[in-house]
Amino acid sequence: MEFIEVLAPMAGITDGTFCRDISTLGFDMVTLGGYNADQSTLNAGQEILARGRPEFDLKPGDLLPYLEEQSFLLKCQDLWDGMVSVNLRALTTDPIIEVSRLKNVDVVEINAHCRQPEITQLGCGQALMENPSHLEKFTREVVKKAKSKVSVKIRANVPDVDEIKTVSAIDHAGADYLHLDAMKPGFNSADYDMVKLIRQETSMFIIGNNSIRDIGSARKMLAAGADGISIARAAIGGTLSFDLSQI
Repeated sequence: MEFIEVLAPMAGITDGTFCRDISTLGFDMVTLGGYNADQSTLNAGQEILARGRPEFDLKPGDLLPYLEEQSFLLKCQDLWDGMVSVNLRALTTDPIIEVSRLKNVDVVEINAHCRQPEITQLGCGQALMENPSHLEKFTREVVKKAKSKVSVKIRANVPDVDEIKTVSAIDHAGADYLHLDAMKPGFNSADYDMVKLIRQETSMFIIGNNSIRDIGSARKMLAAGADGISIARAAIGGTLSFDLSQI
């Protein structure tokens, strides 16, 4: 499998313009989002906005035309021919499948990662990891009906969550990518041991994420078993302090 470098989703930041401007730094895939894709998650997003978090503020009917416009901003340029991914939070599969049918969307990413309480109390985001059988069914439905590739983003070291069961569920469902936030609470670095453990349990394409801020941390993620890396905070200013081509 080919190594890829991914611009990770950053709520309220990675829209089409931001992704377009940073894509030429060497990213093979850029991720729009994350977005709340149905009424329940949109309502939760309003609650999150009310306490000062910069989440996307879109009405249900606005999402598809908005994403059509944002993905076109990336695909219409001649300087970059990478993939466009969209990270989505939803209680049902339908809105995710709808997004997969947009012309310029190459990957839809199921958000099993968000830890905002307004989202998790719905059984969405990170809460999906607490029910592997439901996550498997949910992912399989998206894989079956999507017109694009499918990724699932999860977080490591969530209390009372068995990462191996979670990964197994996603693998059995047929996802194309496992986007792993190898978070290690209390540490300023990724949990490379967790990446190694998950690598032993699946042949899925693993996109390793967390604390990749320089060449060294990127290489450590790959050495631990990731097939690719994703970068978020290091790119938040619209540039990078290191050269992706040197990884």
